[in-house]
Amino acid sequence: MKFISSRDNPFFKKMIKLAGSAQQRRATGLTLLDGIHLVAAYHIALGQPEALIMSESGRKSAEIKRLLEEWKPREGLSLVMLSDSLFREISPVKTPTGIMALARIPSAETILIHKPVRDENEGGGNESFCVLLEAMQDAGNVGSILRSAAAAGATDIYLSNDCTDAWSPKTLRAAMGAHFLLHIHEQSNLAEVARAFGGKVIATNLRAKSSLYQTGLTGPVALVFGNEGVGLSDAVLQVITDEISIPMPGGTESLNVAAAAAICFFERVRQMESVR
Repeated sequence: MKFISSRDNPFFKKMIKLAGSAQQRRATGLTLLDGIHLVAAYHIALGQPEALIMSESGRKSAEIKRLLEEWKPREGLSLVMLSDSLFREISPVKTPTGIMALARIPSAETILIHKPVRDENEGGGNESFCVLLEAMQDAGNVGSILRSAAAAGATDIYLSNDCTDAWSPKTLRAAMGAHFLLHIHEQSNLAEVARAFGGKVIATNLRAKSSLYQTGLTGPVALVFGNEGVGLSDAVLQVITDEISIPMPGGTESLNVAAAAAICFFERVRQMESVR
């Protein structure tokens, strides 16, 4: 295992660039996964990463030791230990768990999504379910939406070119492994995706007359969410087939976009369960 304590080390400099630059991540096809859960989720879905990076204190963790024993790292997997101070510089959290992975960003086609086999006589229609995100800049919101979408059975996520980087360490951390259960398409033309989609394309709108709970979501559905401040662009609004509102009998004016998305996703789950 290689130990690094100098900020001038080339490997450490590379990690700093990957942690802070979407352009660097796209150019190299690499990203950083922080924490045991995220590292383990990548391993289950895609195999061993390019490198495991531990802090001095993290290397002594019983949980990290157990992970290494279970993996039995193959030849070619780099094991790197950083001083605690250097590790904190590349970690996206204030209190790091002590382990990160340098991992290759998978293409959408690489991810294998295992969907339950469905009897054609059960009813309920096509289960095609995708999510479109436009101009979302908050990594926490995007990660949270990915996590809820994966839990609700979505297969594809399309992000406009002005969205935050889906593969940033902060987005990955917020999604907690959901990236490896979804086909993620970045820098997408959402209007074209919506036009090509063979089902309802639905957006939320505070002034919409149709309630979420009065809208059928059992067929093929694409749910669209935009920037909380400016909403959806005219180009996307022109291809929306349905606008819905989420009833809010309380005093708040609106919901956080990640919360609104989760409510919509699981209303679809409820409706799908009711027709099985």
